[in-house]
Amino acid sequence: MAKAAIVILAGNESHSDYGRLANGLEAAKEFAENDGDELELIFDGAGTQWIPELEDEESDYHELYQAVRDDAAVCDYCSGAFGVEDAVTDSGLVTLDEYDGHPSVRSLVDDDYEIITF
Repeated sequence: MAKAAIVILAGNESHSDYGRLANGLEAAKEFAENDGDELELIFDGAGTQWIPELEDEESDYHELYQAVRDDAAVCDYCSGAFGVEDAVTDSGLVTLDEYDGHPSVRSLVDDDYEIITF
């Protein structure tokens, strides 16, 4: 049994950012498909900007995102800072604000999650 917290920090401005998103979602999917594994998928920082695109059924990454959406959450503070707060609210995704408005990385480490960032 593995415990992974995959954190998408990459924005959506460059080709390499799209690569980091795709790799992060693929890694999340691998954990999600393994019975017994625990997965936390967190969109944080500039990574929160992906939510409007991923929620769009026309997105190239929508299907992959749908495979891991149930394990996804979004930084509350960063969704506002990056101007996607309304899209995140509309998505119904859980927002995290345990530490100064951000997800608590320490809590994940304390719960024995391996932190993997993209």
